[in-house]
Amino acid sequence: MNTRSKLPDVGVTIFTVMSRLANEHGAINLSQGFPDFPVDPGLIDLVSAHMKNGRNQYAPMQGVPQLREAIALKTKELYGAVYDPETEITVTSGGTEALFAAITAVVNSGDEVIILEPAYDSYVPAVALAGGIPVFCPMRHPEYSVDWDMVIDRLSSRTRLIILNTPHNPTGAVLSAADIDALTGIVAGTDILILSDEVYEHVIFDGRVHHSMSRCPELASRSFVVGSFGKTFHATGWKVGYCLAPAGLSEEFRKVHQYLTFATSTPVQHAIADFLEKKETYLGLPLFYQRKRDYFLSLVRDSRFTAIPSAGTYFQMLDYSLISDERDLDFARRLTVSGGVASIPPSVFYDKPQDKKVLRFCFAKKNETLERAAERLCKI
Repeated sequence: MNTRSKLPDVGVTIFTVMSRLANEHGAINLSQGFPDFPVDPGLIDLVSAHMKNGRNQYAPMQGVPQLREAIALKTKELYGAVYDPETEITVTSGGTEALFAAITAVVNSGDEVIILEPAYDSYVPAVALAGGIPVFCPMRHPEYSVDWDMVIDRLSSRTRLIILNTPHNPTGAVLSAADIDALTGIVAGTDILILSDEVYEHVIFDGRVHHSMSRCPELASRSFVVGSFGKTFHATGWKVGYCLAPAGLSEEFRKVHQYLTFATSTPVQHAIADFLEKKETYLGLPLFYQRKRDYFLSLVRDSRFTAIPSAGTYFQMLDYSLISDERDLDFARRLTVSGGVASIPPSVFYDKPQDKKVLRFCFAKKNETLERAAERLCKI
C-alpha cells in the first residue's frame, strides 16, 4: 500500500541503533541511558505486595491518588511550590509520554516552538505531529549554555512554546539562577508556554541547585514540568513519570493523556507512593551519581579523551578531537565495533548536524562496568 508518512525524516532512534550495534559486537553499552545495577529490593517488594493485594486493575486516569499526593508533598518540600493533586498533577507512562501529551495538547498548526539544541530526540517529532514549527537555538559549545539573545531574536508572534531540559541530556549542563531570570523576562507579558523536561532533577552535582520551573511562580503559572521515577529509582523499564501544570493546562494535558495511555501500572504507582516516604532514596542521588561521575573521570584521565564537565544527569561528554577528525557518528560506530565501547554521537540531536568531536557516555553503571569500559577507552 502507498502510505504518506507523517514523519518522513524520522527513522529508528540513535539509542536503538547504538544499543543494537553494541549487542552485535559484544561492546560495553554506555550509550543508552539506563543503569545496569539493581532496583532497590524494598521497592520491588512493595510492587509485589501491591500485586498480591489485588491492585492490578486500571488506575485512575490522572494517577493513583496516593502517588499524586506524595508528588505534591515532595514538590512543596523541595521547591516551595503548591500543586493540587486532584487538578494539577498527572501520572504518565514515562517522561516521554508526558512530553508528547504536553506538546500535542497546546501546539496547533502553524505554532512555533523554541527548541534548544542539542535536543532530546522526542521533542521535534511531537511538534511535527501537532503541526507546529520547530525553531532551533543551538547552545554555546563547549559549556552548553543558553544563548538567550538568540532565543529573543527567534521569538515571533507565533511562538507558542519554549522547550527546556535541565539537567540537560545529552550535555549534562544545568540552568542557573541567571538563566531563570533571563527566561522570566523573556516570557513576561506574553502568552508563551514552557515545557520543562526535568527528569534528571535529582541527578545534579557539586552543590548546585536544581532550578525547577516550579520554584518560580511567574514561570510555574505557564509551565508543564515533567518528572520521571524511572530515572530517580533506577527503574527505566517501569515507565512511570508525571506532569505538574496549572489546572487549566492540566485539563488540556489530560485530554490527550486519556487517549494516549489512559493509565499507568497500578501496583507500581502504589509502590512508588509508599517508597517516596523514604526521602533519602532521592535526596541521596546527587552524591551517589557524583561519585559515579568522578570515578569514571578518574578512570579515563590517562586516555586521549578530554572531559567536558558534567553538572548533572548521568552522562559525561568526552571530546575525542585529539584522537580522530572523523564525524562523531562514524567515530562512535568505530569505537563500538573496534574499541568495544558504545556511546552516543550528539550531532544527531541537531536539526543541522553540528559535529563538535564529542561523544556522550552513560556512567549509571556498576563500577566494574565502568572499569572495563575505561580500560578499553584508554587503549584508543
